[in-house]
Amino acid sequence: MTILLIEDEPLIARQLLKLVRQLEPEADLQGPLGNVQQAKEYLSNHRPDLIIADIQLADGVSFEAFEQVNLNVPVIFTTAYDEYAIRAFKINSIDYLLKPVDPDELRAALAKYHRWQPSGTDFADHFRSLLHQFGQPAQTPVYKRRFTAHHLRQIVPVLEEQVAYFQRDELIYLHTLAGQKLVTDYRTLDELDDLLDPACFFRANRQFLVSLKAVAGYQPHFSGKLAVRLHPPYQTVDLLISKEKAPIFRQWLEG
Repeated sequence: MTILLIEDEPLIARQLLKLVRQLEPEADLQGPLGNVQQAKEYLSNHRPDLIIADIQLADGVSFEAFEQVNLNVPVIFTTAYDEYAIRAFKINSIDYLLKPVDPDELRAALAKYHRWQPSGTDFADHFRSLLHQFGQPAQTPVYKRRFTAHHLRQIVPVLEEQVAYFQRDELIYLHTLAGQKLVTDYRTLDELDDLLDPACFFRANRQFLVSLKAVAGYQPHFSGKLAVRLHPPYQTVDLLISKEKAPIFRQWLEG
């Protein structure tokens, strides 16, 4: 089994190589390739069994390289951009992993590959569908503006403008700007992330999906992270943004 890694951030590439070696010790690892041109040259002459590819590279997006070949290879995409056409990537690739890549999520993605591998799936069709979606004119998305949650044995509506943040802590909780902590029926933050307006909500990490209305500011933290400060009554909430997501968060906050 040959696995090609396409990743232009050296630290993340080293971490991914280490994880893949642990999870697939018998695999022949190729790369990491750091840009679109290198990927084009490699794929013109080689056909790996699996590709793990960052979407955004220094000289473009990785699937620009895939357009040059009749790609019939399963792909696990990785990116720090959690709002980046997530539905399309979930449908048309093996999986879609957010950086920093969680070992358990990578393990699950590789297990998914092994389940699909003997099935004869035509990944060329999957990939053509993905490219087709990116070639279509942008449609105005419709985002969810009202939610329901459990409160005192009742189901109550919560408007988008009342939400401070969603939190994963075994269950998915909705925290209101008024200080209420309500239980929702959502199973994952990924599910919510697909429904929310990215201009109003930011996926801070694996535990928090925060509203712009709740953010009071931020300050630098160690190792390039950001410590986000929320408005009362949540000023004591410990909310950190990773180094990889820090520039995306600053851009989101500025609008």
